[in-house]
Parts: sequence; structure tokens; C-alpha cells
Amino acid sequence: MDLSSLKEQLNALAIQAAEIDRRRGEGIKPLFDERLFRTLSRFLTPCVAEAKSVVDTLEREQSSGRLSPQRAEHLCEKLINQISALQREMATVSIRQKERSFAPRFGTSTGQLYQELAQHQEWERRLADMVRDAELNIAHGNTIAEQQGAQKNLLVAENRLARCRESKKKIEARIAFREKKG
Repeated sequence: MDLSSLKEQLNALAIQAAEIDRRRGEGIKPLFDERLFRTLSRFLTPCVAEAKSVVDTLEREQSSGRLSPQRAEHLCEKLINQISALQREMATVSIRQKERSFAPRFGTSTGQLYQELAQHQEWERRLADMVRDAELNIAHGNTIAEQQGAQKNLLVAENRLARCRESKKKIEARIAFREKKG
């Protein structure tokens, strides 16, 4: 397994990440979920370093003969997800800066919060429909592969629905706080 092109790509990402970190500075919260990167960094550079360590682990385990096919698949999948996330984050830096410049200076108005709530209620309805559809697909799956695929889709839809409901509750709490505050 030749990992030299991955190393080159990660070196290029490291240079780009360092430049973005210098320009942008430290964020308010970690950039990525802890399931994707163990480091809960507010900078990109430590995340690139973690992805490099996955490549190092692949090389080390391969050269020592301890790299099983399952382990290789797991590490490669993790690395692909990490590199994709880093590339997405770097690609959207300019867009996020533009969004911040158009953001209201004094926070979100109650009217905007109600619009967000309505949007989340619509998403919740659609996601609940997706969950029902996935449940039906499991029940009507002819083969084990179809049922397993449907179960995977169900799990994804249920997780998205849970996150949507959580966000909706936060918006409702912000609205209640604003209305109580007057």
C-alpha cells in the first residue's frame, strides 16, 4: 500500500490549515465532532496532524505485519472521512466569513427565531416521514442485504430526527426566554 500521495495531500492541507488558522484565529467551539477527530481543537492544524497520525499508523502496522484487512478498512474509512471534513471546512471558510458580515449585529430577532422554528418543524415532519418509510422498507425487504440497507437508512434518519428535535427545543427555549424577558 503506497501512501505517498496521501502524505503529499496532507502536507498541502497542513500548509493551508496553518494559513487559515493564522487568518481566522481560534473558534468558539471545536471545529469537528469528537467521533471524527479525537482532538477537540478550535484550530485546523491539530486536526490535520491527527489525520497524518492515522497514515503513520497505517504504515507502521503494515510494515510490522499487524495490519488486518478489517483494521485497514477501518483506518482508511476514518482517514477518508477526516480528509473530506478538512477539505469541506477549508472550502467554506470564505463563505462563512461572508455570512458573518451579513449577520445581524444584535443577535437574532424573535421573528427570525419563529422562522427558524417553522423551518425545523418542517424538517422534523420530513424526517419523521423518512423514518416511517425506512421502517416500511425493512418490513418489505426481500433479501437480507435489502433489510440491512434499510436498517442503516433507518438509523441515519432516526439520528437526524433526534438532532432536529434537539435543535427545535433549543430554538423554543430561546423564544421562551426572549418572550419572558420582554
